[in-house]
Order: sequence, then C-alpha cells, then structure tokens
Amino acid sequence: MKRIQQLSKNIINQIAAGEVIERPASVVKELVENSIDAGATKISIDVTNECRNIRVADNGSGIHPDDIVLAFSKHATSKIETGEDLYNIHTLGFRGEALASIISISKVTCTTRTKDFDYGTKVVCENSEVEHSQTGCAVGTIMQISDLFYNLPVRLKFLKSEKTEFSYISDLVTAIALSNPTVAIELKNNSKTTIKTDGIGGVEGVIKNLFSRDLFSHLNKVEKDDKLANISINGYVSTPDFTRSSKKDYHIFVNGRTVKCPIFIKAIDMAYKNTLPNGKYPFVVLELSVPAEDIDINVHPTKREVKYKNPNQIFNFIMSSVNYGISNYKKISEPLKQAENVISFAGFSPKTDEPENDEGVINTNKILETLNNIDSTSQSFKPEYSQQKPITPPVTQQLFNKEEIKPKDNIIGQYKNTYILIEVEDGLEIVDQHIADERYIYEVLKSQHRPDSQLLFVSDVIEVDAEEAETIKLNRDKFEKFGFEIEFLSDNEIIFRKVPQLLSKYSPSEIIRDILHNGDIENLEEKILITTSCKAAVKAHTPLNLFQMEEIISRWRECKNPHTCPHGRPISKIIKHSDIAGFFMRNE
Repeated sequence: MKRIQQLSKNIINQIAAGEVIERPASVVKELVENSIDAGATKISIDVTNECRNIRVADNGSGIHPDDIVLAFSKHATSKIETGEDLYNIHTLGFRGEALASIISISKVTCTTRTKDFDYGTKVVCENSEVEHSQTGCAVGTIMQISDLFYNLPVRLKFLKSEKTEFSYISDLVTAIALSNPTVAIELKNNSKTTIKTDGIGGVEGVIKNLFSRDLFSHLNKVEKDDKLANISINGYVSTPDFTRSSKKDYHIFVNGRTVKCPIFIKAIDMAYKNTLPNGKYPFVVLELSVPAEDIDINVHPTKREVKYKNPNQIFNFIMSSVNYGISNYKKISEPLKQAENVISFAGFSPKTDEPENDEGVINTNKILETLNNIDSTSQSFKPEYSQQKPITPPVTQQLFNKEEIKPKDNIIGQYKNTYILIEVEDGLEIVDQHIADERYIYEVLKSQHRPDSQLLFVSDVIEVDAEEAETIKLNRDKFEKFGFEIEFLSDNEIIFRKVPQLLSKYSPSEIIRDILHNGDIENLEEKILITTSCKAAVKAHTPLNLFQMEEIISRWRECKNPHTCPHGRPISKIIKHSDIAGFFMRNE
C-alpha cells in the first residue's frame, strides 16, 4: 500500500464538487439560488456549448470587494454563523460549498458590484486559484462558467445529450420560477429564449407564462393555514378530469425550496385516490410554509431532502388541504383537527444507524414504508354530509343541505340510453349516467356508518378456493361494515345471509367474485365500496324519463368529487358552443 499523503486543495474541492455538482443543472441551481438569496428581482440565464457554458446575471446586492476572495473559498458563507443556525435556515443556500466546488471543475469569471461602491470587482478563477481586479459594472453579479468539467473527463463522459441536459435545466428553472413568482426569470439556450416570467403576475401568472391559459382553467386554488401550528399551504391542484402521465408535474416546495419529499407526494396521492385512472396523475403547484425550527434541510448537499418534527401533522394537513382544493372549497383558516382515522406515527423512531437529532426531527424517508401501507380509506377528515340515510334505487333523498334552491339543469334528453345531454352556459354537456350515479352512491356509502342490509331467505351456495376463503374469514368485519353477512357451510362453500339493500337484486356469487377479483386483497374495504357503488348505480343502455335524469344530475352536481367515478373515469364532457358554432361556420 502507498504512503498516506495530504491531497491538494484542488483535488479536495473536486471531490466535494462531486456531491454538489452532478450536472450542468446543478451549477444553474446553485448560482440562481445565490441570486435569489441576494435579493435579485431579475435573473437572466444563458446556456451554450452543449450546456457546458453557463452565464447567470442578476440585479441583486452584489458581493463586497473585501469578501470576494473569501466567497470562493470552501465553507465560506454569509448565511449562517453558529451551529444553531442550521435549524433556523431562511435562505436557499447556507453551506458555503457551491462556488468553491464550481471553480474546481470549470473556468469562472465573476463580475460584481454593491450599491455602496462606484466600481465593481472582476474575479477570474481556474483550478481553484482566484485572481481579482477592479472593473466598471452595474450593481449585481454576473457569473460566467466556461468549459464545465474540462478537468474531469470521466464526469464529462457521463453527461447526456445537449437536449437532455438542457431539459434538466429547464425543469429546474421552471420550479424556481414557480416558487419565486416575484422574480423575473429568463432562460436562454444558445441565445434563444425558452422560459420567461415577468415577476408581477404571482403564481397564476407564472403558470400561464410557463404552461398555458387552458391548463389554468383546470386548476383549483388551495389556500389553507393552521394558526396554532403556524403552518400554511398555498397553490393550485388540477381537477380530476385533467391528468398527466407521470409525476413530473408535482411542483412542491417547502419554505420556497424545491424538495423531494415522500410525505408531501404520498399526501397528494392519497387525496386523489379513487379519482384518477391508473397511471394518471394530477398537475400540482403547492408551497408549504413551516417554521424554520420545525424542519431540517441539512440532510444532503443538494438540500432537496427534508425532515419534519411532526411528520404526522404535516401529512394530514397537506392531504386535507389538497382534498379541499379538489372539491373547490373556499379558503380555510382553522387549526387542523385530529380525527378518528388519522395516521399516527406515535412511537415511531428512526433506525439506530441514523439517530434522531437533539431537536427530535424524524427522517421522512424512514417513514415512507409506513405511508405505503396506509389503508386507502384512512382520512384526516370526514365528508360533511348532512344526512346518512340508506338509499334504494331510484335514490330520492338529498345528499347535502342547500342554502338556496338551485335552478334545474336544462336537460335535453338521452343519447344511446347511456348519456344525459344538458344545455349549459358554455355549450353542450354530456354526462355518463352510470358513472355519475356511481360517484354519488360511492360518496353516500362512504359517509354512512353501516348501510342497511337485506336479509336473504334464499341464497346460492358459492364455492371459493382456499385463498378466497381465508381472505373472507380474515376480513369479515370489513364485509359486515358494508352490509354483508357471510356464513361458511364448509371450508370452501359460503352463502350470503345478508347483502346491502342496494344489491338485493344481484347475484351474491357475482358480487363476491367482483370483490375478490384476481385474488388481490389490497384495500379490500375500498374494493367492497366500489363494487357496491358500481352494482347499485343505474346501468348504461337504460332508458330514463326526465325526472330520473334530473335526479341523477342533481345528486351528482352535489358530490364532493364530481369529476371522475371511483375507478377514475371522467364523468362528463363539455363541447363548447364556440366549437360547435365554428364547425358550422357561424360567427355567434
């Protein structure tokens, strides 16, 4: 073995850079976050040379000429002073590693000036060596990065194509723009503008600038705060009829910082449970504000991981807020109330190889497995239904109390005895009668403590295999909760003594087969609930009179989640009047 020797400053910085600077997007992140911390209201980013040349210019406070050399030194920062400050972070950067890492793997020119000086300072850095001189420039800072990874051929070899690397940069700048709507940001690729925000339109303006006005029409506002816990959440979530094919459009922030937070993501997923088709996801822009002392972001050099002091409270607060947003609730300003089915992490402690810190902050990654085992019916709140009476088709009782009598829909009629046609202000609305009725029944059943059952005097004997029999035995309480009573005649034969009143006309064997389909017993309560709702709802190809159509539509209109059925299928489609008129070449 070779003798031990001290590594040079440049090699030490290159090793550290490997943690902080993964790719060109990492450089953009560090520099733009520095600009925001410096109070910049305008930031321009220009990327060239296959994303290896990066220029970031801002109108921030600039760097004091006496601090310029220190700014490029390792672990030099103006953002923290003591160890306690690590648990009270109010800036995006604080480690003092970024600039030292960047100058070790690229050629850097920095021009900067503060408002207190008539002259600026020019800094040239290469191989971690820093030279500086006076120069004329405007207040603010311009960072010019050239030949990124020029002295690390291995890292250079692993870079993706220019298009791929720029897509990472674009996604990053999009996130930064969404979390900093008061900052005007422009991103250019080879002098061509790809992203531009004006800094004056708020989050709504940024969404419209970066995406489309049509997208914004599918978003509901989320605005809620818990004054006792001093936490709040703001942003937008898409209605269930507008979906994406991946979670790429989960734009989530904690105290203005883009994070990868399993608690946040799981809360969103739970809120949209049974409203979206499989493989489809919402568009979300949400910022959570938490007291700085209640979180720890000093977990990873990229500062994208976060620990919470009270993860259970955070999870339920986010989930309930998103649920209100999906339902288009008005602003809520009240402390979060603990409910019966709240998910508890009481008694949970991290593994011994990563002890809990002195502040009692729990690593959210350690509880992800717990979250993944949450039953889909767990909620941190209950639907506020004014009545919980059993229903029998056709359903006649009202689901919600109304403060005023709403005008009836102008129903035109049925199409193919399956779709209800309604004249609405914007055009023609087409509603699938089965899944609209299914959504209503699902929400009523979910709100009821125990639905009414129908005693069966005669029941078919149903044969089940060993696995199905075991499932039924282990989950009898769940079947009983929704009005089923099952009796075993033998190890592999069952009969129904009772079924929910809604299903009294259906074959018990058909019901049990649907519930136990494919032997999948995950979220069994939800499967029972969905199967019951689907079986009880009015079927497609069923002729309806005007009164029956009005009943279905009026009940569906009052549903908490009227956009999709419990399986995630869309319930209605509006064809705009302008589109119809345009097809017939009318100007009206």
